[in-house]
Amino acid sequence: MSRHLQIAFDAHDPRALSTFWSEVLGYRLPGPPGVDLPEGADPLAAWDDFLARIGVPEEQRNTKSAIEDPEGHGPRVFFQQVPEGKAAKNRVHLDVRAAPGLQGEERMAALEAECDRLVALGAERVRREEPAPPLSAGFIVMTDPEGNEFCLD
Repeated sequence: MSRHLQIAFDAHDPRALSTFWSEVLGYRLPGPPGVDLPEGADPLAAWDDFLARIGVPEEQRNTKSAIEDPEGHGPRVFFQQVPEGKAAKNRVHLDVRAAPGLQGEERMAALEAECDRLVALGAERVRREEPAPPLSAGFIVMTDPEGNEFCLD
């Protein structure tokens, strides 16, 4: 039997990081349990109202956040607040498949366009790895706003 996968990030600011990754992946921030969000409603505002209503102190309302694939295919991504900072290179990282099926300059141009979009959202470009056939089609290494490495592939 296969298992469902959730990806968890340690974070200083779970809301900000979940908002960043929702934009990167095309995911959505779900509303609170039992709350039916109308089209265009702000899920973070709905969470604030929900948490206030159930008595969660304001200083504890940014300790967790999550995003979900709106089509239900990809894994849920969970963000949890931790006090310590990132100390070293990730041992596991995400590859964001931004140019599937493309090769050569067309592929690298698509990756560059996505890199520009993500930098505008708060990511940082680390380096570009040129295609080296037959083993590598080329990719761009980046970090999210909290310094977690990922690749545009």
